[in-house]
Amino acid sequence: MRRLLLLSISIITSSSLAIINATNETAFAQKLNCNDSANLNQSQINECAYLFYQSEDKKLNQAYKKVLTTLSASRKQKLVNTQKAWIKFRDASCDFERSEVEGGSMSPTIYYGCMQQLTKVRTQELINYLQTK
Repeated sequence: MRRLLLLSISIITSSSLAIINATNETAFAQKLNCNDSANLNQSQINECAYLFYQSEDKKLNQAYKKVLTTLSASRKQKLVNTQKAWIKFRDASCDFERSEVEGGSMSPTIYYGCMQQLTKVRTQELINYLQTK
């Protein structure tokens, strides 16, 4: 009985923390107007760059999953291998681009801006593949 009570408390606590975290992220995003960069400090610009990248990454994952559903087993594995190699390339390329301002306050903006741009291009490549199928 005690174990069941502890498990219930743990689940309720975890759920409550998840709700609080989601609420805090939503409130933060609402306060942060990423389209008004003239009124943002560097830390906020860095956060916006990260949010823009995350948005593109979600689109990439959606397109990738759609393409996977159209492929035979052997072609799926080739795409999986290709995507893994592309991710390594993207990350290394953006790390190189960021190295010009390494340690500076703009470093995250440069890195996530690069990640966003390369991810957007890759997403379009996958969408183009779907459209030619």
